[in-house]
Amino acid sequence: MIDLDYTFFIQLINFLITVVVLNWLLIKPIREIISKRNTFMADQLSSIESFSSNADEKLKGYEQAIDTTRREGLELRKQMRAAGTGEEQKIMAAAGKDVAATMKAAQEAIAAQVNGAKQALAADVEKFALKATAKILGQA
Repeated sequence: MIDLDYTFFIQLINFLITVVVLNWLLIKPIREIISKRNTFMADQLSSIESFSSNADEKLKGYEQAIDTTRREGLELRKQMRAAGTGEEQKIMAAAGKDVAATMKAAQEAIAAQVNGAKQALAADVEKFALKATAKILGQA
């Protein structure tokens, strides 16, 4: 059986003193370090989460701005293309009128030259006919 003499109480007091000293020297500082580390990690995690949410919000804002700008660019391109098509039609119509006027003037000039040549030849035809007749008849 177990004898409970005074050494048991000395061992008990020795054990309690050791536990108190170890608690004071090791366990309490280690708990404080672990607590500080947990607090630091929680702060860092919340900081990371807020940074991530801010980044997501900014990314969404940038994407919306890019989409808006693309839509505006496409609309501006359509407007510019329509304006360019209208301007092209005006230029082509003006060019067509100029070409028609130039063609008409050229045709009138050619007709005048043809009439002048016909009149010149008509005046000379009789002379040529008389010369040709004289040569054919041997009177030259």
